Amino acid sequence: MSFKQSQKLLDRYRITDGEKFRLKDHDPGDAAADLVDHRDSEALLQQGVQRLSDLQALLYAQQSWSLLSVFQAMDAAGKDGTIKHVMTGVNPQGVEVTSFKVPGPEALEHDFLWRVTLRLPRRGSIGIFNRSHYEEVLVARVHPDILERQRLPESLVTQKIWDHRLQDIAAFERHLARQGTIILKFFLNVSRQEQKRRFIERLDQPEKNWKFSGADVAERERWDDYMTAYEAAIAATASEHAPWFVVPADHKWFTRLVVVEAMVEALDALNLKPPVMSPAEQERLKEAKLQLDAEKE
Repeated sequence: MSFKQSQKLLDRYRITDGEKFRLKDHDPGDAAADLVDHRDSEALLQQGVQRLSDLQALLYAQQSWSLLSVFQAMDAAGKDGTIKHVMTGVNPQGVEVTSFKVPGPEALEHDFLWRVTLRLPRRGSIGIFNRSHYEEVLVARVHPDILERQRLPESLVTQKIWDHRLQDIAAFERHLARQGTIILKFFLNVSRQEQKRRFIERLDQPEKNWKFSGADVAERERWDDYMTAYEAAIAATASEHAPWFVVPADHKWFTRLVVVEAMVEALDALNLKPPVMSPAEQERLKEAKLQLDAEKE
């Protein structure tokens, strides 16, 4: 895929200013047929993964920048599969995937950003958040009883708590960007109809039964509430330094292609170069080579 094609593709789904953002304007079934031929998708994905692997090696060697990719989605949108396919071939030494579940007792003793702060990528690394701090303005917003378990001072639990949390998240991400962390946020935008199809597939195929939970159907009944929460979260936290990508997720091949292209674009923009050796280090390397050459077999 050419640079111009990739840029046009990503600009279609990139949100950097939430003022006019409306989730209904984004089609979960879109596959950018004017830019991408499905028949080329496998080759394009492989090219993207190889390019990502090359860039990740430079990122790791430079030990300066880091990349944080956040994945949020409704159930069955394909987060796990997307992460697996995109990160295939990337050196695991420089990548860490964290799947955030329900906060445990220790996390509940701290502020809502505490546990994600502990899992931020080190310099030179790629961090993948499978769900994230955004759960605190998504699931917690749809199920406000969750706040009771967080033992917040009663006077702070007001109607403004969601606006306050979104402001805190935006400030948190701005701080990370100023410290050299590139932030990409992906909302895998699956349609309600496609989610139903995937749920039925999981139920019909015994080898996929483990992927289904009875709670999935209960959460599906709150679909509109979740869409409202996602729209509010994206609108409040989209920025140039921490963009959202509202990625169509009804076609898994297309979801994976958009994600890998976004990660490649972000790293490519850093103009990463191999570390430059000092004269003293170069001299030591020459000495080491002479010593190796002098060894007898």
